[in-house]
Amino acid sequence: MKLLIVDDEELARERLAAMIAEMPDCSVVGQAGNGRDAVEMAAALSADALLLDIAMPVMDGLEAARHLAQLEPPPAVIFCTAYDEHALAAFEAAAVDYLVKPVRRERLAEAIERARRQRAAVATVPAALMPADRQRSHLSARLRGSLRLIPIEDVHYLQAEEKYVVVHHARGEDLIEESLKSLETEFAERFVRIHRNCLVAQEEFVELRRLPDGQVQAILRHGKAPLEVSRRCVPGLRDRLKHL
Repeated sequence: MKLLIVDDEELARERLAAMIAEMPDCSVVGQAGNGRDAVEMAAALSADALLLDIAMPVMDGLEAARHLAQLEPPPAVIFCTAYDEHALAAFEAAAVDYLVKPVRRERLAEAIERARRQRAAVATVPAALMPADRQRSHLSARLRGSLRLIPIEDVHYLQAEEKYVVVHHARGEDLIEESLKSLETEFAERFVRIHRNCLVAQEEFVELRRLPDGQVQAILRHGKAPLEVSRRCVPGLRDRLKHL
């Protein structure tokens, strides 16, 4: 079993690594201090399972589990946390086990065995869930077997294109397999709909320009070209921008 240890406390990581070193057929392939690094390392290292803390900077463990579920095959997730109030959310995120710190050797061995059985069965892990009142800090795009994490704060606008959504962001463009409607619901405070196929980050607007034929275009800070604003969206968009 190739294990990745994820915790923002180095001592906690080292304690888990020491216990794993004594277990047969187990090896620690890496350590990470936050959820974002964990997702990227899990994909790069083809980790079989992660020992994942929940409360961490940059990206917490629950969001990391949601991104990890998109890997093929997804690694098993074992949450290790100092608090037990996250237990329900952890199992909704398809965790194979939930360990409360300080983690006992026997419970760790049991959790790893569960993860091993899951991998042997090539189980399909359901898409990880998050409570409805939680927003992700990143979007994840599949890229040749790995994931590219895109900070929400770097996203300029989102355009639907057939069954994908094109994410236009500070580092370029990426495709994600999510619906524009679900993104609009999750990030309602950040993005504004300007067309049935386009959401724009509020801070991106420079001006709304009306053409001689009556069509309205949105001029963006980072847009390569103006974007069309549908007639249906114009009134709501003008009202929204007044309050920025």
